[in-house]
Amino acid sequence: MFEKVLVANRGEIAIRVMRTLEELGIGTVAVYSEPDRDAPHVRRADDAYLLGAGPATESYLVVEKILEVAERSGAQAIHPGYGFLAENAAFARACGEAGITFIGPPASAIEAMGSKTRAREIMREAGVPIVPGTTDLVASVDDARRIIGESIGYPVAIKAAGGGGGKGFRVAESEDQLEKAFEGAAREGEKFFSDSTVYLERYLPDPRHVEVQVLADRHGSVVHLFERDCSVQRRHQKLIEESPAPAVDPELRERIGTIGVDAARAVGYRSAGTVEGLLQDDEYFFLEMNTRVQVEHCVTEMVTGIDIVREQIKIAAGEQLSFGQEDVVIRGHAIECRINAEDAAKNFAPAPGRIGSYREPAGPFVRVDSGVEEGYEVLPLYDPMIAKLIVWDVDRRASTRRMLRALGEYEIEGVKTLIPFHRSLLATEQWARGETCRDLVEDREWLSRLAFPPRPKPAEREDHKVEHEYAVEVSGRRFDVKVIGSPPAATPNGAAPTVRQAPRRERKSGGGGGAPGELVSPIQGTVLRVAVEQGAQVDEGALICVIEAMKMENEIIAPASGTVEELGVSEGGSVATGDRIALIK
Repeated sequence: MFEKVLVANRGEIAIRVMRTLEELGIGTVAVYSEPDRDAPHVRRADDAYLLGAGPATESYLVVEKILEVAERSGAQAIHPGYGFLAENAAFARACGEAGITFIGPPASAIEAMGSKTRAREIMREAGVPIVPGTTDLVASVDDARRIIGESIGYPVAIKAAGGGGGKGFRVAESEDQLEKAFEGAAREGEKFFSDSTVYLERYLPDPRHVEVQVLADRHGSVVHLFERDCSVQRRHQKLIEESPAPAVDPELRERIGTIGVDAARAVGYRSAGTVEGLLQDDEYFFLEMNTRVQVEHCVTEMVTGIDIVREQIKIAAGEQLSFGQEDVVIRGHAIECRINAEDAAKNFAPAPGRIGSYREPAGPFVRVDSGVEEGYEVLPLYDPMIAKLIVWDVDRRASTRRMLRALGEYEIEGVKTLIPFHRSLLATEQWARGETCRDLVEDREWLSRLAFPPRPKPAEREDHKVEHEYAVEVSGRRFDVKVIGSPPAATPNGAAPTVRQAPRRERKSGGGGGAPGELVSPIQGTVLRVAVEQGAQVDEGALICVIEAMKMENEIIAPASGTVEELGVSEGGSVATGDRIALIK
């Protein structure tokens, strides 16, 4: 077994992995960007190293630096968590070349499943059912229009070949939406996966998103840990997950599990992985394989009692699975709610900011995987998920009640989160009936009822002498020191309290806030696209620009018809919350 492991990630998944490493008696090494200097995952690790002064979003992606830190720290293995480098075949291969174990699947399996078109082709050859569509890349909108007319029909899904996690996914309900959807999928594919190529699939109108967890060792054993349902999504990204799936009976459960095992064997898989699929009218189709630990792995752990991260680490160390398929059973029901820094009332707009008072729920069979604390700054640089709340009980109804109780205990002040959304949705008849709840998630009127009340001004506190711990970097390595004195100003992700915080100026957003006809930005981010020019005539609801924030594209639309008299944004530029985007009169 390894003596020391570097965790090449941040936030809640870094802490989740470290907990298991600690239980195995393995030393932990954290890496961090400058904004994450005092983040909880950094302070938790036995050793922590700065990745450099480059852009925060890129620091965790610098393969050479991460390998350098692994060698310098004495780590024998690297766990990538999820996101960043977790599904990067070149990184997995570079680890091997450096004599460091990559805690994940072989590079060949990552490559095979990383290309969604290649994955579909492999699955079809292995007899695994796939959603009807293309297994070849589609070069242009004209080619897409021809293929759709000949074989697929509308609605159609346009997907980035290197996509995953809801990125690079667009739907065209009709031909007049095709060009915009094609362009959006290609743009996101290039941004998130450095691959602008796309393929086509028949778009299923209201499928259930059902996936199966698999574990495979290097000794030929492949098992599945049954299925999860991840149907409650916004913009094709998951919000609530549960296990077992409410629409899966024992016979279908066995079939889905077999598909998962067959898919893993088809690519010579080793490690923990997830085979995702769509369930429509009792038909189950392979969607993609995620060659990493999933965000929602926790619900499977709760119903099976198996620590998936532990098994993943042991597999990477060359050990055999300690159990067979017949040993895996489902007990009870588990639900996970993603606690994102988002405002559901504003179509799930990202809502970064500083966390004030913070209190996690507790009680029987309640689990919180979190990477935040009081004083933590939720940055617009990263994914908006700040924590996961997971509960277990004897059945779905009891588990729902427990989740509602736990959500009621969860206190996060200072930032807007999805807690009100989760509490409202889990109390509906749609959820009780086990529906996908797409009608609610896409209902702007229903979402608008979840608006947060105006934020009160924070109270000031008097300075006083206190004892504080500081982080000090020496040659890029982090050390903790103790200083007695006046309270410090909080660092971007630090736990130190803000002593004298100026009242935050409330900004109006999106739908015509500010002066009459003024369209201001509801979020901070990067302008990916500007759809109008100064002087243009626009109708109410017309697209003005697309802003990327916290790994999501947000369409900013005209609040009223008129002429664009001023345009304050340009493609590739940045925009802050409250900045003027346009003046429309």
